[in-house]
Amino acid sequence: MNRVNYDEKMLEALKDAQGKRLLLHSCCGPCSSYCLTELAPRVQTTAFFYNPNLDSGEEYQKRKNELLRFLKETALADFLDCDYAASDYETAVMGMADEPEGGARCKVCFTLRLRRTAEEAAARGYDFFGTTLTVSPLKNAALINEIGFALAEEYGVRYLPSDFKKRGGYQRSIELSREYGLYRQNYCGCKYSKRS
Repeated sequence: MNRVNYDEKMLEALKDAQGKRLLLHSCCGPCSSYCLTELAPRVQTTAFFYNPNLDSGEEYQKRKNELLRFLKETALADFLDCDYAASDYETAVMGMADEPEGGARCKVCFTLRLRRTAEEAAARGYDFFGTTLTVSPLKNAALINEIGFALAEEYGVRYLPSDFKKRGGYQRSIELSREYGLYRQNYCGCKYSKRS
């Protein structure tokens, strides 16, 4: 089986990205840190904070504030926020409480967040949309990229493939979190990931 190297595909897509704009779905400061250090020199990036999966308004605010603080200290990207919309997530995953972590419920969650990112990118005239989710070693980059490409066709905006954990990306995100004193959560964000 031939595996696609999404990290190489990202670098290839960014060769012609100077002066173009990327809307990057950002799940939190720690994950965004490495991704933004890679992207900022290559493409004008806006961090898009849409995370209705987070298990509480308090957690949402904490992660959002840390991302904002990181952006203020580094000036690596602009910021675009959504309101905390927990009902979007609850509706999307209704009846999936017993799904295993990394299974069908996660696919629905990835699709929900990437769909909103694609919608916003199309509506606001961005050249690309993408996500920081692939920096985690616990996330299926092939699945996330498959979802992204399908949504690109649907919304008519280019998807930026990625596998940010490659080239030591995940490890670098840990180092950057330490360097900037970022709150680093120990679960993905939803109530189901918290219990596993």
